[in-house]
Amino acid sequence: MTLNNERDDWWKQAVVYQIYPRSFKDANGDGLGDIPGVTSKIDYLKDLGVDALWLSPFYPSDLADGGYDVIDYRNVDPRLGTMDDFDAMAAAAHAAGLKVIVDIVPNHTADKHVLFQEALKAGRGSAARDRYVFREGRGAHGELPPNDWVSLFGGSAWERVEDGQWYLHIFAKEQPDLNWKNPDVHEEFKKTLRFWSDHGTDGFRIDVAHGLAKDLESEPLEELGKRYPVHEGLSHDGKNPLWDRAEVHDIYREWRGVFNEYDPPRFAVGEAWVVPEHQHLYASPEELGQVFNFEFAKANWTVADFREAVVDGLNSAEQTDGSTTTWVMSNHDVPRNASRYGLPQVSAAAHHQLAKDWILRDGTSYIEDRELGTRRARAAILMEAGLPGSIYVYQGEELGLFEVPDIPWDRLEDPTPFFTRRNFTDKGRDGCRVPLPWDSADAPEAASWDANFGEKRSFGFSPATLDDGKAPAEPHLPQPLWFKDYAVDVESGNPDSMLTLYHDALKARASLLTATADTSCQMLDAGENVIAYSRPSADGRRFVSLTNFGAEETDIPRGEIVLASAAVPTGKLPQDTSVWVLLDV
Repeated sequence: MTLNNERDDWWKQAVVYQIYPRSFKDANGDGLGDIPGVTSKIDYLKDLGVDALWLSPFYPSDLADGGYDVIDYRNVDPRLGTMDDFDAMAAAAHAAGLKVIVDIVPNHTADKHVLFQEALKAGRGSAARDRYVFREGRGAHGELPPNDWVSLFGGSAWERVEDGQWYLHIFAKEQPDLNWKNPDVHEEFKKTLRFWSDHGTDGFRIDVAHGLAKDLESEPLEELGKRYPVHEGLSHDGKNPLWDRAEVHDIYREWRGVFNEYDPPRFAVGEAWVVPEHQHLYASPEELGQVFNFEFAKANWTVADFREAVVDGLNSAEQTDGSTTTWVMSNHDVPRNASRYGLPQVSAAAHHQLAKDWILRDGTSYIEDRELGTRRARAAILMEAGLPGSIYVYQGEELGLFEVPDIPWDRLEDPTPFFTRRNFTDKGRDGCRVPLPWDSADAPEAASWDANFGEKRSFGFSPATLDDGKAPAEPHLPQPLWFKDYAVDVESGNPDSMLTLYHDALKARASLLTATADTSCQMLDAGENVIAYSRPSADGRRFVSLTNFGAEETDIPRGEIVLASAAVPTGKLPQDTSVWVLLDV
C-alpha cells in the first residue's frame, strides 16, 4: 500500500492542518505560541493522521493583522523563534512523514518592510516608490485621497505620507499594496519562494491570490473608485481594477518555473475569492496547482447548501486536469463551525451576519445549542473527509472547540474592529484564535475581572512554570474556563470525543481512500434530505458516505459500517448524522 505522502502529488489528497502559530503552543512561557511549540507537538499531529502542517505567518511583524503585515519574508519573528528553530521543526516534521506548508503574503508588505522604508525616503517618481502603489491626491493641495475606496478593515484605503503622496492599502494602513507591474517585486518573491524551499518547505499557501494584479490606469482613479468598491471583489468579466484580473496568472506561471526547480516540484494553494468558473485557472498545473474552495466554510447547515457545495467543488476539480478540489470548514478568519451549526439556521445570506451579531453581542443575542452544534460538526467531518481532494483542518477543529464570542473588548487583537471598536460594533476574528487547551490539569482559576475567563494558568498552552521558577505570562488572548472540558488530555482516549472521531476518520480515509490515487466520486440519490456519494476503496469494495439532514431516519445500505458520527442503534441513519459504509458489490 502506497502512503499518500510517498507520492510526488501528495497534495492532491492531503489532510492539511492549519496552525495559527501564536495560538498553537507556547514553549518559552511568554504567552505567545512559537515555532519550538510546533515542534513539540509533531507527534500529536502525526498521531492525528494529517499529511501536512500549514503555518500561518510567523515572520517578523508588528501584528497589525495577525502576522499578515510582514516586515521580513525571509526570517522568523524573534518572539516566535529563530531560523534554526524553523529548520529543526521542518526536520522533525519530515522525520515524522509530514509535509510543511508556509504562508506567502504577496499582495502587500508591512509598512516597516525595508522596501517600503526605502520608498518613503526616495520620494516621488523614484524607482523605490514604484514598487508600491503611490498616487497623488485630489483637491487644491492634494489633501484628499485619490478616490473614495474604503479599505476592507474600514476607513480610507489610502494613507498620506509626509511629502503629500498617498499609498494604497486594501487592508490595514500598515499593509501597503505592492505594485506587481514592477520587476523588482517579481524578483523579490521568487527569492522568497526559493529561500523557504531551500529550508525544507514543501508548499505554499498564497494569501489574497486574486489581488496581486491591479489596473489603476485604464480610467481616472476617481471614476474607478465610484464604479468598483473594494469589497466587491467577484468579477465575471475580469474588468475589476483590483481583483481576479487575467494578468495575475502571468505571475503564477512565472512562479511555477520556480516550483519546478525542485524535485519533487513545490506545491501551492491559492486563497482566491473568485467566481467558481475562475477557480480552475489558479489551480492549473501550469500555475499554483490548487485553490481554496470555501463553500463549506460559507454553508449553512442545510442539505441544499451542502449539496451545492459538494457538487460545485467536484465540478470545479473536473475543469482542471491535474488538480483536485479542497474542502475547508473553518479557518482563522471565520467563526468556528461547531458554533455556526449550533446557532439558528437562517438563510445562507443572513447567516454570516447573524454569526457576526452573535459575536458582537458577547454570545448573548442568540442561543448557541452546543449539543446540536457538536452533533452537526461530527456529521460534517465525515461528510467532508470522505470526499476526494484535500481537506484543511483548522487547529482546534479536531477538539470540537466553539467560538469564544465574549472576549473583553480591551483584550482584542484583530484589526477588523480598529475603526469600529470605539462604537462597540465589531469584535472581529479573535474568537477563533484563542490559544488551544492541551492539559486540563493546568486549568486556571476564575479571574476576578471576569468569571468567564481564567488567569495565569493556560490549560497547558504555556509551561506550568519557567526554568527560574516563575509563572509564565498569560496567553495573549484569554481562554474561557469551559476550555477545560475540551483539552487534549480530556479528549485523548475518550471513544466518544471529537478528537477520537477525527483520528478514526483520518485513519480510515488513509487506508480506504487515499491509499490509491483514484479521486473519482459519484453522487447518489438517497432522498432529498440526504447527501450521499460513493467512491472506490482500496480493498476493492465500494465506499459510501451518507449524511442525513432530515427529521426522518433513512436507510443505511447493507454492508460494513466503518464509522458513524453518532450511534445508529436502529440500523437507520438519524438526523444530523453521517455514516461510512463499505459495500460488497
